[in-house]
Amino acid sequence: MTKAVLEFDALTKTYGDVRALEGLTLALPPGPTGLLGPNGAGKTTLLKLCLGLIAPTSGSARIAGHDPATAAGRGRLRRAIGYMPEGDCLVPGLTGVETVGMLGRLSGLVPRDAMTRAHEVLDYVGIDEARYREVVGWSTGMKQRLKLAQALVHDPPLLLLDEPTDGLDPTGRRHMLELVHDLGHAQRKSLLLCSHLLPDVEATCDAIVVLSRGRAAASGRIVDLVGGSRPRVRFEAIGDAARLEAEFAAAGIVHERLDNGSWSLTLDGAELDADAALAAAGRAGARVVAIEPERATLQQAFLRALDEAEAAR
Repeated sequence: MTKAVLEFDALTKTYGDVRALEGLTLALPPGPTGLLGPNGAGKTTLLKLCLGLIAPTSGSARIAGHDPATAAGRGRLRRAIGYMPEGDCLVPGLTGVETVGMLGRLSGLVPRDAMTRAHEVLDYVGIDEARYREVVGWSTGMKQRLKLAQALVHDPPLLLLDEPTDGLDPTGRRHMLELVHDLGHAQRKSLLLCSHLLPDVEATCDAIVVLSRGRAAASGRIVDLVGGSRPRVRFEAIGDAARLEAEFAAAGIVHERLDNGSWSLTLDGAELDADAALAAAGRAGARVVAIEPERATLQQAFLRALDEAEAAR
């Protein structure tokens, strides 16, 4: 299936004088996508609009083929979307299995099916006998897995996950990322993962959307966006560092000093062609020790997208 699972057309949302989303036009294909952006970029507002919790000021959205601005569309979204919120949403007095079963019924399952599915998804996220205890006293890691189980209980085709690794220790974070990766790849779920942790997104998602001041600063497959970064190398040399840097500058080579004898160089073109840097070292009388490629990262693509968005304003 290639039809967009999330579509936004000139979507705008204002709160008084604040424009949280500003004419957002975007179409996201099925699969796992990361939602990135600095604080105040509009990520939370976009999630609320997808869930039908708030209405847009103007523009429109289609979420899994449904319109969240209409009552009928919001009703259908209960079956089509599984939502894992950032904050806790626990009912005092309920056990884990009762909590997940209740969410299943609210999503349209009959009581018997809701309880069966509750046990299945609790098994999937790794919650065992604790499911029969009240959730209020659970650890942060167990509550995060419970929230994921709630999102999965009615087997929706689309998942909205808001900071799923928030507050987890390294072991719990690794387990959560394994679950998210499995859902997006082995289970073939479409998901929108909102996170401020770029390594989490890079480990679980195939594509990203970068929001900046309510607009899409960049979107596309991670491999394409990261591959679009200008190649960089770690350049090590022995000699007069100040003279070598002057030669780099004269040759127009973008460079960053790493330590006493090494630099990170940004090269022109798509290939790791360091001829200009080697020539600069020769003119400076420096002896080159090593040249090693630096892998482009999602962080570089993310920061580049924000810089370009700001420059375009």
